[in-house]
Amino acid sequence: MRPLSFAIAALALIALVMGQQGDSAGVIGMGIVGLLLAVVTFRSPALPFFLMIFSGIFGAEYVVFGAGSLLAHIGAWPTALQAATPPTSLATTVGVFGILIYAISFLPVIERIARLASPYFQSSDITTAKLWPIGTFSIRQGVLGVMLLTFLIVLNQTQVGISLRLSFFNRDMYDALQNKDAASFWYQLFYVFCFWAAISVISNLIETFANYTVLIRWRRWMTLDYTQRWLGRGEHYRIALAGSVDNPDQRIAEDTRAFVNSTYNYTLPLLTQVSTLVSFSIILWNIPVSFTFPGTSIPAPGYLFWIVTIYAVVATWLTHLIGRPLIALEFEQEKREATFRFSLARLREYSEQIALMVGEPTERVHLAHRFGDIVINFYRIVWARLKLGSFTSSYNQISVVLPYIVLAPYYFAGTITLGIMMQVAGAFDRVQTALSFIIDRYQSLASYLASIDRLTTFEAAIVQAQALPIGDRDIHHTLVPGARLDVTGATLALPDGRPIVRVDNLSLGDARSTLLIGPSGSGKSTLFRAIAGIWPFGAGKVEVPEGAHIMLLPQRPYLPQGTLRAALAYPATEDAYSDAEVKEAMAKVKLAHLADKLDEVDLWGQRLSGGEQQRLAVARALLARPDWLFLDEATASLDEKLEGEIYDVIDRTLPNTKVVSIGHRSTLRQMHDEVVTMQPNTDGTYSPKAMAAEPA
Repeated sequence: MRPLSFAIAALALIALVMGQQGDSAGVIGMGIVGLLLAVVTFRSPALPFFLMIFSGIFGAEYVVFGAGSLLAHIGAWPTALQAATPPTSLATTVGVFGILIYAISFLPVIERIARLASPYFQSSDITTAKLWPIGTFSIRQGVLGVMLLTFLIVLNQTQVGISLRLSFFNRDMYDALQNKDAASFWYQLFYVFCFWAAISVISNLIETFANYTVLIRWRRWMTLDYTQRWLGRGEHYRIALAGSVDNPDQRIAEDTRAFVNSTYNYTLPLLTQVSTLVSFSIILWNIPVSFTFPGTSIPAPGYLFWIVTIYAVVATWLTHLIGRPLIALEFEQEKREATFRFSLARLREYSEQIALMVGEPTERVHLAHRFGDIVINFYRIVWARLKLGSFTSSYNQISVVLPYIVLAPYYFAGTITLGIMMQVAGAFDRVQTALSFIIDRYQSLASYLASIDRLTTFEAAIVQAQALPIGDRDIHHTLVPGARLDVTGATLALPDGRPIVRVDNLSLGDARSTLLIGPSGSGKSTLFRAIAGIWPFGAGKVEVPEGAHIMLLPQRPYLPQGTLRAALAYPATEDAYSDAEVKEAMAKVKLAHLADKLDEVDLWGQRLSGGEQQRLAVARALLARPDWLFLDEATASLDEKLEGEIYDVIDRTLPNTKVVSIGHRSTLRQMHDEVVTMQPNTDGTYSPKAMAAEPA
């Protein structure tokens, strides 16, 4: 960007010199804008990358268009390309765009949008693309995104130029009709309109394909990126503990889609509308319609331009005042919709428990209450949209006839021709449409801002989860050589900061198997979670054997969607183990009756009983063969006899695995070499104390 800024500055200085020598205000203006653009381009590396793309494009266009207009100014522009001579106003316009990009970067909402959008265009991930006639090729994801976005920006600006050319066709055609000039009419229709209309159609088709390509690639990258960060080492669990955001599933599935679509649908169309505004404003400014300030003979230059500008700006301001409550209402509606969907999904997950307890009437009441919240907020949105819609509809209806009301006296007086009147009416409509961009999209803007808020808070929650615990307290995990697992100087707290467990020195590994016992609520599971590295609240040090594979089986196993084979192999891939290994593990945990259903897709979390699910989790451990196996009441759903058999299977199948269990049954003491008891302290916390196990 720095070399580009120097090129812009050099061209701007040349323009200033040439403008002063030739007494050309347009060239001087181009030079002044160029110097300002050079400054902001030099500073653009400090911008978010998404905005820097636009800054670079406008800077490059200023150099190209500015050089072309200066060549034309000194008579060096090729005669064959005389019709395509770039005016100085074109370079000035793109220069103003570049300056505006830098100016709006300081707006908080623009900064948030750019920060969310930039990572995709900076991605170094390698992807494949297919382009005729090159074929399939590999390229960095970010580079491809920048290329597509640049292409679309240039294409949109080209379409604005086509629209401008067609406006002159419109003028010439109506003049031909007024003058009854058949030759000119048919020439304009077949040689001018057909050519540029065909170019417009082709460019629209290309734009549509490029649009969908960049949107789906961008959304896929964002979805995978958020999923990867959310499913980092326990981040999803810490976010749930902190309760900092609701419905992360909605934010990944829905809000990424809404953000990508809305960012694109605002950025490029807004750029197009600004280009349209500048291009067609020139037409309005130069129309020979005289007007003087009331009571004076002072002319008002650009009379039609100021009418449409004031009209649209006032309407935009009123639209914002009327529609502002929609932003908060749309955010609240999405939140209530997501809460209702989550309630339905949770009901399906616990359908058996609800059916056994005949809880359907209560669930109906809960669901009706949550949907009632949706209805209440929905009517608030309807009322807000009615107020906004009544204003915008009235505004759009007036906009249809306003240019004719303003121009009719000049047409009837013979000041302007029919062609000029129709061209000005079209330009008037294009300018007011450009200025009314926010008016027409205010309702969708409310949803867009709500999506930005949800993604921003989701990102903040991920960062907070990664930075947990609270303040400068931390549970440090370190890898050490040897076969012992030590917890020293640790204080484990609840999410509200209240301490629950204090550990001066706990060593595991001297015994082949260890049983952790204690009253409910004494922090046994919390201690397991801290050892596993997912509990963020507290302070202390956990030393884990270097290279050790640790596996923790909770009381309620997680069974992913898919085949039974995938559930058994989890967290490994479905094909990680052979059929013989899987069936052998199933037989050892008394699940041989399910061996013929390995490739069946079912809701196994609902189809299998609690005891079957726990035995399936043990089969996972037999397949994975961890160095350390933590069982958090992982056999509590089994009867004592079967529980003893399962522990015997673990002992025989995994002779080199250190086993640490949480349990309440007295029979478990005989199955472990060492017992650790959670003893109460005077401050209400508990501390683990080792004691000898009962002889078998």
